[in-house]
Amino acid sequence: MRRRPAPAATGSHPAPRRPAPGGRLPGRVRVLAGAPPPGPFRPAFWRSPIRGPWLTAVLGLVLLFGVTLIFVTGLLSYAAYNPGLGALNDKTPDKGLLGFYLFTWPTRPAWLYRLTQGVHVTLGIVLIPVLLAKLWSVVPKLFTWPPAVSPAHALERLSLILLVGGVLFEFATGVLNIQLDYVFPGSFYTLHFYGAWVFMAAFAAHVVLRLGRMWRAVRSRTLRSVLATDTAHTTPEPPDPYGLVAPAPARPTVSRRGALGLVGAGSLALLVVTAGQSIGGSLRRTALLAPHNRDPRPGPNGFQINKSAAAVGIRASDIGPRWRLEIHGEQRRLTFTRAQLLALRQYPAALPIACVEGWSTDDQSWSGLRLSDLAALAGTPHARSVLVESVQRRGAFRSVLLAGNQIHDPLSLLALHVNGAPLSADHGYPARVIVPANPGVNNTKWVRRLTFRT
Repeated sequence: MRRRPAPAATGSHPAPRRPAPGGRLPGRVRVLAGAPPPGPFRPAFWRSPIRGPWLTAVLGLVLLFGVTLIFVTGLLSYAAYNPGLGALNDKTPDKGLLGFYLFTWPTRPAWLYRLTQGVHVTLGIVLIPVLLAKLWSVVPKLFTWPPAVSPAHALERLSLILLVGGVLFEFATGVLNIQLDYVFPGSFYTLHFYGAWVFMAAFAAHVVLRLGRMWRAVRSRTLRSVLATDTAHTTPEPPDPYGLVAPAPARPTVSRRGALGLVGAGSLALLVVTAGQSIGGSLRRTALLAPHNRDPRPGPNGFQINKSAAAVGIRASDIGPRWRLEIHGEQRRLTFTRAQLLALRQYPAALPIACVEGWSTDDQSWSGLRLSDLAALAGTPHARSVLVESVQRRGAFRSVLLAGNQIHDPLSLLALHVNGAPLSADHGYPARVIVPANPGVNNTKWVRRLTFRT
């Protein structure tokens, strides 16, 4: 009795080719014919019945818009430091062509940096569950065997490494920076900036190559049908040529509806415990992931700081009775005591402090001297920049350059009081700069010298 031929394999891996008449397989096919190592390199290792092109495409679509917005707001954050003014502000030297988009950062609306950086940080945190779910959905592709079968395939695999490694690096360093936990070597500013460009190059290439496939997968079933399907009626997607669908799926323990709900609930929870640090008001108490113990004490000066006076080496003698403010201009140099500064006309400004870590204060009522008036006193009424120098002994941003539009905005002050009280040491006593829409680290504290230039 003749045996019937065995049915063809239904997986995504074709059967090995038979040897050529000479008895040897071509080199590339000999590698393909080798059995993969045990464990995750074997397709049967991955058995989830909900993994497939549709779920991967939906998660990818969310990341497409979310990551793009994070990248744009990140570039705006870099522009807000005004790196075009000089090396003092530019923490990413030799940026070359990567600075093509830079522009003079505006001072209005006064809450601009608070908004852009709040969106950047909050959205980055909220997308973490989506990112992890997306990586889970494509993890079989990371263990494809053999690793490369041609130069083109090798390049594709390399781009995948840059894509996955880049996104993990950017999210990890961003989260560590938010918590002021600088365990990585080198400058966060430089690492995060260049890492973003490497990741976005791989991300853009991936989108171009996969956009059509993603759109077809999204349209393969409706969201309504997915949300109407419970675990008992969840079935695997049809076999796909990309190796995402399990060749031997297990029984479902969660539906696609449940998986999306779990990811959405995780993102919502992170939004609740993060957004309050940027929105402020009563929601500030819900910002459980914000850096804590940064409010010096109750009272007029009881709002958040980044670094205390002690942390940057400020000594009592640095800000005591012997402290003097030097003002240098093109025509004259002046020196003032704090009492002499208080004798000049004071102006108010209601401004927040917004920091690169994503937190911001509510509007505080500052009062002091306008930077434009000080420029005029120094004989430089049309100053286009000012070098602000601090008495602090340690840490970055001891000197900062401000642009002309920042000098001449009527809300830009050398502040001496806040909320009706003298500045505390942690908030920059005897004098600090406060400029609308300016990153917090550029609002220099413990100012000792202003040099106006044209």
